[in-house]
Amino acid sequence: MASALELLGLEGRSRELPDSTRTAAEAGAALGCEVGQIVKSLVFRLPSTDSAVMVLASGSSRVDVAKLSALIGEPVEQASGAFVRERTGFAIGGVAPVGLVAPVRMYVDRGVLAFDRVWAAAGSPRTVFDATPDELLSATGAEVVDVAEDPAG
Repeated sequence: MASALELLGLEGRSRELPDSTRTAAEAGAALGCEVGQIVKSLVFRLPSTDSAVMVLASGSSRVDVAKLSALIGEPVEQASGAFVRERTGFAIGGVAPVGLVAPVRMYVDRGVLAFDRVWAAAGSPRTVFDATPDELLSATGAEVVDVAEDPAG
């Protein structure tokens, strides 16, 4: 993971934490930051092609699967742990948005852009790296989209 971050100009940004960062709440508490600054790397499966799509979302939001399906133009489903590991090289709870074993179509929800600095998983449930939203966009090549659930319900 360190070499992937180095290639992207983000060397020295990863941190191993003493406590688990498997959830956004755990990561926010461990880092002393807002839960919204934690970037969740969520992997979905497109049943029609058995391919993966990753959505980077703020830790304080939920992805609206119907919005994501409409954006892509076909149904998506939550990926199994085995599918996530096979397509990304990482286990759920530590899925990094960079250093993937194969290219994955990548989106970032606009809510991530609301912060000056964000934290994303760095390959394990206890490691994270920090970046500005612009650095994250550059590193991942993700397309900015609006797929978060409407907070009003």
